[in-house]
Formats: sequence, C-alpha cells, structure tokens
Amino acid sequence: MLNGATVTHVYLARGSTDLRKSIDGLAALVQEEFHLDPFSSSLFVFCNRGRDKLKILHWDHNGFWLYYRRLERGKFYWPSDSSSDPLKISPRQLRWLLDGLSLEQKQAHPAVTARTVI
Repeated sequence: MLNGATVTHVYLARGSTDLRKSIDGLAALVQEEFHLDPFSSSLFVFCNRGRDKLKILHWDHNGFWLYYRRLERGKFYWPSDSSSDPLKISPRQLRWLLDGLSLEQKQAHPAVTARTVI
C-alpha cells in the first residue's frame, strides 16, 4: 500500500489523538493501549480532534515510517466512538477515508474475484 510495502491490517485509533506525539509516543499507544505489536506489518492511523490531520505509523523491516496528512479544506470521516479498542478496517476503506469518503460506502463496486475469462 504505502511505499509499496505489504500491509496485513489497518487499525484506526477511535476518537482523537494528540498528534504532537511522534513515532515513539504513537508506538507506545499501539503497544500499551491497543495491546498490538507496533513492529508488525500493520498500519496504525491516528486523527486529531479537528479531524483535518492524521498520522499513519508503519514498521518497515528496519525502521518506522510516519506519514502525516493535513487537509487544507474539509474533514476526515472519522469514527468518534470513545472505545479504547482500535477499529480494524481494510486497506480499501483506508483509501476511502484518505479520499474524504466515509468507511461505509454503499455505492462502491464490490470486490470481484474472477475465476474464468468469458
């Protein structure tokens, strides 16, 4: 997905996160509050209170990537559930989120697994 790396899972931190945190602070959140491994091949996505900025933490074989996105206009459709458990989404849903769409796209084409050519 990002940087051509293989991503196994995508986790969203529900609600807002203090984006002054950098790699170490976000990795500690993943490990201590989510009880997940920040060194896995998963993406961990965090959003600020204003829902116009987000950070994505990703481990890549010998170091962390920290992606940062700031919207000049608009807001991300972010789950505001106050649960401390992260929300597991698909890479496709992450693309929707980054494009300014909600996670529940009713109009999107369903994934098709072709088995034969007609």
